[in-house]
Amino acid sequence: MKIHEYQGKEILRQYGVAVPAGKACFSVDEAVAAAESIGGDKWVVKAQIHAGGRGKGGGVKLGSPCSC
Repeated sequence: MKIHEYQGKEILRQYGVAVPAGKACFSVDEAVAAAESIGGDKWVVKAQIHAGGRGKGGGVKLGSPCSC
């Protein structure tokens, strides 16, 4: 069975397993809103793909607030 990480976390939550806060986002605006609702000063953005090595391929990024 192939499921994405966010889908697996939702299944685990349904069975009372503690998982880190996170939200699936499909646009930049959704990602900004999710970061604001989760809080904190650093976030990890992960591409949800059915392949190994997403970190090596650039699919995992550390984000922090922009001081633009």
